[in-house]
This record gives sequence, C-alpha cells and structure tokens, in this order.
Amino acid sequence: MMKLVALLALTGAAAETYFEEDFSGDWEKTWTQGQMPGKEMGKFTSTSGKWFVDEAANKGMATSEDMRFYSITAPLAKKASSAGKDLVIQFSAKVENHQYAFCGGGYIKLMPDGIKQESFNGDDPYHIMFGPDLCGYDVSHVHLIFNHKGENLLKTDKIALEYSDKNEYTHLYTAHIKPDGTYEVFFDLESKAKGKLVDDWAFPKPTIDDPEDKKPSDWVDETEIDDPEDKKPDGYDDIPAQIPDPDATKPEDWDDEDDGEWEPPLIDNPEFKGEWVAKKIDNPAYKGEWKPAQIANKDYEEGVQLASYESAFVGYELWIVNNGTIFDNILVTDDIEYAKAQGEKLWRPTQKGEKDVKEKWDKENKPADDAPADDDEDAEGEEEEEEEKDEL
Repeated sequence: MMKLVALLALTGAAAETYFEEDFSGDWEKTWTQGQMPGKEMGKFTSTSGKWFVDEAANKGMATSEDMRFYSITAPLAKKASSAGKDLVIQFSAKVENHQYAFCGGGYIKLMPDGIKQESFNGDDPYHIMFGPDLCGYDVSHVHLIFNHKGENLLKTDKIALEYSDKNEYTHLYTAHIKPDGTYEVFFDLESKAKGKLVDDWAFPKPTIDDPEDKKPSDWVDETEIDDPEDKKPDGYDDIPAQIPDPDATKPEDWDDEDDGEWEPPLIDNPEFKGEWVAKKIDNPAYKGEWKPAQIANKDYEEGVQLASYESAFVGYELWIVNNGTIFDNILVTDDIEYAKAQGEKLWRPTQKGEKDVKEKWDKENKPADDAPADDDEDAEGEEEEEEEKDEL
C-alpha cells in the first residue's frame, strides 16, 4: 500500500475512481440481476470456486448454470466522464470449468444513464464492451467495441489470445483509452495491443476514397510477366507422366490365356517435370498498386475526442454454455497506474499461487485408483460362482 501511495504522490493527483468492486461485502445490494424477455436466465452467485489461493480475496461473482443467459448491472459510484481524460476498465475472470470445448463470453459493458436494469439485454445501448470471447479451439480473443453515434464498432484486427492463455486460471483484462485518440489493451498486465483508435476501428477518417475517381482502363498492376525469351524445350510435351516399372517382372503363375496379356505396373516418370511454365520477369509496364484519390470526409470532426463518453452503469450481459466463470476486482478509473497497482495487489498473488492449489485440489479429488480394480474383482467372483453352479 505504501508503494501505491508514493506512486500517486509522484503523479501529483489521486486517481479518480468511478467504480470498484471486489465482492467482499454485500454485493447484491449494489448489483441488479436482469430478466431478458423470452430468455432462460441463469443466476449470478458469489463464490471463491472449488479451489483458490485465498478464499476471501478470491471470492467473486460467478455464473452458476450451463446454457443460460445472464444479465446484471450496477450503477457507478459516480458518473465516468472520459472527456479530456483517460478511461481505464479492468477486471479479472476465472473460467474454472474450462475445457477445450468451453464456450462463453466474459465481456463487461460500460453504459449510459437511463437503462432499465431489470430487463437489461443485448439490445440495450452501451458505450464500451470489453473482455474475452472464448469458444472451442478457434475462438480466442479479447473484444474491445466502441459505440459511435449508435453504431457498435469492432476492432479491425482481433486482439488474439495465445493457446496457452485459454485455461482455467484467473486472468486480468485491462483497457486503457486515452484522450489523445490512442489506446492500449493489457492481458495479465502485459501489453497485447496498442495504437490509434482511428486506425484500428471504423471511426470516421480525415479523408476517404473519391467515389468519382476510377481506375484507368490502361492501368497495369501486374508486377511480373512471362519472360518472352523463355521458350518451351522441343519434345517437352512428349514426356509421359508415368512409365512402365522397369523392375517389375511377370508373375510365374500368370496365364496369358486366362489372365490376359501381362503389363508391368506404371510408376511416376522421374523425367516428367509437369506442365511447362515460362519464367517470370519484372513487368516494365507496371505502374504500382492503383489507389483512388483522397477527398475530405464530411463525417470527420476535427478536434473531437474519439470514444468520449458520460457513463453511468457497468454490467455483464452474456450467453454462457459452460458455467463456472468467476468475475472479480472490477475497476473503472481514470488512472492507469492505479489500475496496474491494484492488479499487482489483488490479482498477482492469485496468479502466483493458483497452479499449486489447482494441482493439490486435483490430487485430493481424483477418483481412487483402486475403484475400477474392485469392480473387476467383483465381476470375476460372480463369474466363478456361475461356473460352479453350472458344474453342479
């Protein structure tokens, strides 16, 4: 804690925290579970899971049922305004029942004022959606979606997770959106993606392609052409793809009258080189890749901060195939250093100790090795008894 205080003193100002939840208190007074119209809903419960490093510290909010929709929201302690300020969203997620076939989202939403908490669902507007999307072998990435004038913008290139990142341990997700139009996403306090919002999302660009500019009909965009000096060798097409096997011999029991005339089997011809293709050379007429002229974008607003919001609620709206995802240490703030310090304080001890406690739990809950042997012995005994009866 002293380290954190010293760090904040150096920055000259304390972090402004809009929301912070570690589920150590009466969290259900803060959070409202919703009922999506026409959906079969699951319930969020409080648990540390089947295995944990510190039962109190690792207690979080968990999905409790398979194949269910989930909806839950909480008001921010104070409205989060990112106008001219940084915005940081951070939380941890532990997919305790993770298997290779696991499928489920784990993304948090930051929302405007006026939502109906009791029926919060996927059709309700949000400002930012952030968190992991995991499903089977193929889907493994982190979503960071921004709403821009009513349209939800997905990142052009996905923030991919490594195969080793998909497991049953607790991971920390952090999104840092800056007022200068840049961003950075962290996974377990390590940078996963960063850059400019305008480059990586479909926010209006300063310029756009001129729809009136057309590619000239005589534009040459082939980088290479066939070498006109390269000629097909005489007799090239006369070389067969297969030839009779010179090492094959007629079987001794072959009867030409009964079996027909014997022919040796065919093998690939080592002299055959495939279809002839001329060598390529640089195209002297190549003009480069054609691009339309750029014109000013009427939708671009000079000097307007991207991803600037006034948010009032935080929440999760999920479809979960496998239960057992535990969310914890949710933080919305304007200070990335405070978020990192909280990550080190609250998440790092769990990360360091989880593998050992998981292995211990697995050993303690592993089925007895001799159970199958007992079943086999009982079966053998019954068979012997039946044989004795048959003999009598």
